[in-house]
Amino acid sequence: MNEFTALRREVYDANMSIPRNDLAVLTWGNVSVVDRERGVIAIKPSGVSYERLRPEDIVVVDMDCTVIDGTLRPSSDTKTHAVLYRTFEDVGAIVHTHATYCVAWAQALRPIPIFGTTHADHTTVDIPCTPPMSAERINGDYETETGMQIVDYFREHALDAAEVEMVLVGCHGPFTWGASVQKAVANAIALEEIARMATLTLQIDPEAKRLPRVLRNKHYERKHGGNAYYGQPE
Repeated sequence: MNEFTALRREVYDANMSIPRNDLAVLTWGNVSVVDRERGVIAIKPSGVSYERLRPEDIVVVDMDCTVIDGTLRPSSDTKTHAVLYRTFEDVGAIVHTHATYCVAWAQALRPIPIFGTTHADHTTVDIPCTPPMSAERINGDYETETGMQIVDYFREHALDAAEVEMVLVGCHGPFTWGASVQKAVANAIALEEIARMATLTLQIDPEAKRLPRVLRNKHYERKHGGNAYYGQPE
Protein backbone atom coordinates (compact mmCIF):
# COMPACT_ATOMS: atom_id res chain seq x y z
CA MET A 1 0.00 0.00 0.00
CA ASN A 2 1.33 3.44 -0.98
CA GLU A 3 1.91 5.89 1.89
CA PHE A 4 -0.66 8.23 0.36
CA THR A 5 -3.39 5.63 -0.25
CA ALA A 6 -5.69 6.82 2.54
CA LEU A 7 -5.23 10.48 1.60
CA ARG A 8 -5.93 9.70 -2.05
CA ARG A 9 -9.13 7.85 -1.14
CA GLU A 10 -10.34 10.77 0.97
CA VAL A 11 -9.72 13.22 -1.85
CA TYR A 12 -11.27 10.91 -4.46
CA ASP A 13 -14.46 10.52 -2.41
CA ALA A 14 -14.69 14.28 -1.96
CA ASN A 15 -14.19 14.94 -5.66
CA MET A 16 -16.95 12.48 -6.53
CA SER A 17 -19.33 14.52 -4.37
CA ILE A 18 -19.09 17.35 -6.92
CA PRO A 19 -21.07 15.65 -9.74
CA ARG A 20 -23.24 13.81 -7.19
CA ASN A 21 -24.46 17.20 -5.91
CA ASP A 22 -24.72 18.78 -9.38
CA LEU A 23 -21.92 21.25 -8.68
CA ALA A 24 -20.07 20.68 -11.97
CA VAL A 25 -20.16 18.64 -15.17
CA LEU A 26 -17.58 17.12 -17.52
CA THR A 27 -14.09 17.62 -16.04
CA TRP A 28 -14.86 20.87 -14.22
CA GLY A 29 -14.08 21.47 -10.57
CA ASN A 30 -11.66 19.99 -8.07
CA VAL A 31 -11.17 19.18 -4.41
CA SER A 32 -7.88 19.12 -2.52
CA VAL A 33 -6.80 18.17 0.99
CA VAL A 34 -3.62 19.33 2.70
CA ASP A 35 -1.57 17.17 5.05
CA ARG A 36 0.39 19.82 6.91
CA GLU A 37 2.49 17.36 8.89
CA ARG A 38 3.85 15.83 5.71
CA GLY A 39 3.77 19.12 3.79
CA VAL A 40 1.71 17.76 0.90
CA ILE A 41 -1.47 18.52 -1.00
CA ALA A 42 -3.56 15.83 -2.71
CA ILE A 43 -5.73 17.06 -5.58
CA LYS A 44 -7.74 15.89 -8.58
CA PRO A 45 -5.74 15.45 -11.80
CA SER A 46 -6.24 17.94 -14.61
CA GLY A 47 -8.85 17.25 -17.28
CA VAL A 48 -9.97 13.83 -16.03
CA SER A 49 -13.72 13.26 -16.13
CA TYR A 50 -15.48 12.06 -13.01
CA GLU A 51 -16.61 8.93 -14.84
CA ARG A 52 -12.97 7.97 -15.42
CA LEU A 53 -11.51 9.20 -12.14
CA ARG A 54 -9.97 6.55 -9.85
CA PRO A 55 -8.52 6.94 -6.35
CA GLU A 56 -5.03 6.14 -7.66
CA ASP A 57 -5.31 9.06 -10.12
CA ILE A 58 -5.23 11.65 -7.33
CA VAL A 59 -1.97 13.60 -7.53
CA VAL A 60 0.16 14.46 -4.51
CA VAL A 61 2.28 17.62 -4.63
CA ASP A 62 4.39 19.51 -2.15
CA MET A 63 3.51 23.02 -0.96
CA ASP A 64 5.38 24.46 -3.95
CA CYS A 65 3.20 22.35 -6.30
CA THR A 66 5.95 19.97 -7.37
CA VAL A 67 4.56 16.49 -8.00
CA ILE A 68 5.96 14.02 -5.50
CA ASP A 69 3.62 11.09 -6.13
CA GLY A 70 1.37 10.28 -9.07
CA THR A 71 1.58 9.77 -12.81
CA LEU A 72 -0.86 12.47 -13.99
CA ARG A 73 -0.67 16.24 -14.07
CA PRO A 74 -2.40 17.88 -11.10
CA SER A 75 -5.36 20.23 -11.54
CA SER A 76 -4.56 23.47 -13.30
CA ASP A 77 -5.92 25.18 -10.16
CA THR A 78 -3.31 23.59 -7.89
CA LYS A 79 -1.33 26.80 -7.44
CA THR A 80 -4.51 28.60 -6.37
CA HIS A 81 -5.15 25.98 -3.70
CA ALA A 82 -1.53 26.19 -2.53
CA VAL A 83 -1.70 29.97 -2.06
CA LEU A 84 -4.80 29.59 0.10
CA TYR A 85 -3.22 26.82 2.18
CA ARG A 86 -0.06 28.84 2.74
CA THR A 87 -2.05 31.92 3.76
CA PHE A 88 -5.04 30.50 5.65
CA GLU A 89 -3.25 28.16 8.04
CA ASP A 90 -6.37 26.60 9.59
CA VAL A 91 -7.77 25.45 6.23
CA GLY A 92 -7.59 21.69 5.73
CA ALA A 93 -9.40 21.29 2.40
CA ILE A 94 -10.53 23.39 -0.57
CA VAL A 95 -13.32 22.88 -3.09
CA HIS A 96 -13.63 24.65 -6.44
CA THR A 97 -16.77 24.06 -8.48
CA HIS A 98 -18.54 25.49 -11.49
CA ALA A 99 -21.96 25.42 -9.84
CA THR A 100 -24.44 27.23 -12.04
CA TYR A 101 -25.90 29.87 -9.73
CA CYS A 102 -22.54 30.61 -8.11
CA VAL A 103 -20.92 31.09 -11.50
CA ALA A 104 -23.78 33.33 -12.62
CA TRP A 105 -23.17 35.65 -9.66
CA ALA A 106 -19.42 35.55 -10.27
CA GLN A 107 -19.91 36.43 -13.93
CA ALA A 108 -22.16 39.31 -12.91
CA LEU A 109 -19.36 40.42 -10.56
CA ARG A 110 -21.83 40.68 -7.68
CA PRO A 111 -21.42 39.62 -4.06
CA ILE A 112 -24.37 37.54 -2.88
CA PRO A 113 -26.45 39.66 -0.46
CA ILE A 114 -27.37 38.18 2.89
CA PHE A 115 -31.13 37.98 2.54
CA GLY A 116 -32.06 35.21 4.96
CA THR A 117 -31.20 32.96 7.83
CA THR A 118 -29.95 30.12 5.61
CA HIS A 119 -27.15 32.44 4.50
CA ALA A 120 -26.60 33.62 8.10
CA ASP A 121 -26.11 30.04 9.26
CA HIS A 122 -22.81 30.15 7.35
CA THR A 123 -21.63 33.75 7.58
CA THR A 124 -22.94 37.13 8.73
CA VAL A 125 -21.79 39.04 5.64
CA ASP A 126 -22.46 39.04 1.91
CA ILE A 127 -20.63 36.28 0.05
CA PRO A 128 -17.62 38.19 -1.32
CA CYS A 129 -16.91 38.45 -5.04
CA THR A 130 -13.49 39.57 -6.18
CA PRO A 131 -13.16 42.16 -8.97
CA PRO A 132 -12.02 41.17 -12.48
CA MET A 133 -8.37 40.24 -12.64
CA SER A 134 -6.05 42.80 -14.18
CA ALA A 135 -4.28 42.06 -17.45
CA GLU A 136 -0.96 42.12 -15.59
CA ARG A 137 -2.12 39.35 -13.29
CA ILE A 138 -3.70 37.35 -16.10
CA ASN A 139 -0.47 37.49 -18.11
CA GLY A 140 1.62 36.59 -15.08
CA ASP A 141 1.39 33.37 -13.07
CA TYR A 142 -2.37 33.18 -13.57
CA GLU A 143 -3.29 30.43 -11.11
CA THR A 144 -1.05 31.83 -8.37
CA GLU A 145 -2.54 35.26 -9.00
CA THR A 146 -6.05 33.81 -8.67
CA GLY A 147 -5.15 32.70 -5.17
CA MET A 148 -3.54 36.04 -4.40
CA GLN A 149 -6.62 37.83 -5.67
CA ILE A 150 -8.68 36.01 -3.01
CA VAL A 151 -6.08 36.67 -0.30
CA ASP A 152 -5.79 40.36 -1.22
CA TYR A 153 -9.58 40.79 -1.19
CA PHE A 154 -9.88 39.22 2.26
CA ARG A 155 -7.09 41.43 3.60
CA GLU A 156 -8.46 44.62 2.04
CA HIS A 157 -11.95 43.96 3.40
CA ALA A 158 -10.81 42.63 6.80
CA LEU A 159 -12.51 39.28 6.24
CA ASP A 160 -11.66 36.31 8.43
CA ALA A 161 -11.23 33.10 6.42
CA ALA A 162 -12.32 31.12 9.48
CA GLU A 163 -15.70 32.92 9.49
CA VAL A 164 -16.12 33.46 5.75
CA GLU A 165 -15.28 30.08 4.23
CA MET A 166 -16.47 30.86 0.72
CA VAL A 167 -15.77 33.32 -2.07
CA LEU A 168 -16.67 34.01 -5.68
CA VAL A 169 -13.77 34.80 -7.98
CA GLY A 170 -15.03 37.43 -10.39
CA CYS A 171 -15.78 36.09 -13.90
CA HIS A 172 -14.68 32.62 -12.74
CA GLY A 173 -16.53 30.84 -9.97
CA PRO A 174 -16.67 29.70 -6.35
CA PHE A 175 -14.04 28.44 -3.95
CA THR A 176 -14.95 27.11 -0.51
CA TRP A 177 -12.83 25.69 2.28
CA GLY A 178 -12.96 24.27 5.78
CA ALA A 179 -10.94 22.65 8.51
CA SER A 180 -11.99 19.25 7.12
CA VAL A 181 -12.82 18.06 3.64
CA GLN A 182 -16.35 17.27 4.81
CA LYS A 183 -16.82 20.90 5.89
CA ALA A 184 -15.34 22.26 2.65
CA VAL A 185 -17.70 20.11 0.56
CA ALA A 186 -20.69 21.05 2.73
CA ASN A 187 -19.79 24.71 2.24
CA ALA A 188 -19.73 24.23 -1.54
CA ILE A 189 -23.19 22.65 -1.47
CA ALA A 190 -24.52 25.37 0.83
CA LEU A 191 -23.02 28.16 -1.27
CA GLU A 192 -24.81 26.99 -4.41
CA GLU A 193 -28.12 26.86 -2.51
CA ILE A 194 -27.50 30.35 -1.09
CA ALA A 195 -26.79 31.64 -4.60
CA ARG A 196 -29.95 30.01 -5.96
CA MET A 197 -32.10 31.37 -3.13
CA ALA A 198 -30.71 34.88 -3.62
CA THR A 199 -31.43 34.73 -7.36
CA LEU A 200 -35.03 33.71 -6.72
CA THR A 201 -35.42 36.34 -4.00
CA LEU A 202 -34.41 39.11 -6.40
CA GLN A 203 -36.73 37.73 -9.08
CA ILE A 204 -39.63 37.94 -6.63
CA ASP A 205 -38.61 41.31 -5.21
CA PRO A 206 -35.78 43.24 -6.89
CA GLU A 207 -35.81 45.59 -3.88
CA ALA A 208 -35.44 42.86 -1.25
CA LYS A 209 -33.74 44.04 1.93
CA ARG A 210 -30.81 42.42 3.67
CA LEU A 211 -31.37 40.47 6.85
CA PRO A 212 -31.21 42.65 10.00
CA ARG A 213 -27.91 42.42 11.84
CA VAL A 214 -29.44 41.04 15.04
CA LEU A 215 -30.98 38.09 13.17
CA ARG A 216 -27.75 37.46 11.22
CA ASN A 217 -25.79 37.24 14.44
CA LYS A 218 -28.35 35.03 16.17
CA HIS A 219 -28.36 32.41 13.43
CA TYR A 220 -24.60 32.42 13.04
CA GLU A 221 -23.84 32.23 16.74
CA ARG A 222 -26.27 29.40 17.45
CA LYS A 223 -24.22 27.21 15.06
CA HIS A 224 -20.70 28.56 15.68
CA GLY A 225 -18.55 29.51 18.64
CA GLY A 226 -18.44 28.65 22.31
CA ASN A 227 -22.14 29.16 22.96
CA ALA A 228 -23.42 27.28 19.90
CA TYR A 229 -26.35 24.99 20.58
CA TYR A 230 -27.38 23.76 17.11
CA GLY A 231 -26.88 20.05 16.51
CA GLN A 232 -25.50 17.40 18.85
CA PRO A 233 -22.43 17.53 21.10
CA GLU A 234 -19.40 15.77 19.68
